Amino acid sequence: MEDKIYDQLVPIVVEQTGRGERAYDIFSRLLKDRIIFIGTPINDQIANLIIAQMLFLEAEDNEKDISLYINSPGGIVTSGMAIYDTMQFIKSPVSTTCIGQAASMGAVLLAGGEAGKRSALPNSRIMIHQPWGGVEGQVSDIEIMTDEFRKMKSRLTDILSYHTGQPVDKIKRDTDRNFFMSSEESLEYGLIDKVIVREKIQPAPNKSEKKSDKKSGKGDDKESK
Repeated sequence: MEDKIYDQLVPIVVEQTGRGERAYDIFSRLLKDRIIFIGTPINDQIANLIIAQMLFLEAEDNEKDISLYINSPGGIVTSGMAIYDTMQFIKSPVSTTCIGQAASMGAVLLAGGEAGKRSALPNSRIMIHQPWGGVEGQVSDIEIMTDEFRKMKSRLTDILSYHTGQPVDKIKRDTDRNFFMSSEESLEYGLIDKVIVREKIQPAPNKSEKKSDKKSGKGDDKESK
């Protein structure tokens, strides 16, 4: 039901071509400009879509950058790792940008972008932590899955250490619980390479400021120059 509602909310872009009008859903139009957007929790279905788009863009031109925008709370570890491995496998450089949030596997994908091309917007939130999940069944099966969780945790720790330059022990300590960071803190941590900030526009003075300027004569200074 949620998927149907989401599909109905996806905008359609109409372009004029030599052969008439052509309609795209907004994500297909972004794909034309080599932009991929992750705006949902990461599961197998989402991973397959992202991977297919990356492989398509690499086949089109493996020298041009692929821009991956991330606004995701994370999701299934194996699904996220499939996307991560594809990013490392293809020849096209993958630049990553966090808008909103990049948590859990979303943070791993953010950090896994091309070195020097990982960024976040000023009010983004990034969160890293250890894998979590539950399992039930026979004791022997629980032991097997517990061992698998440990291996996943170790692998993710190594990946974050590699891309951030932080020692493995520090990554282990920080990911023991949810570890939230601002974009500036993520920059210092090594998860990203820059914070994207537009030049600030000076806000218009409010009424009280205008009145105080008139009383102090600030407004007259400009006229006298």
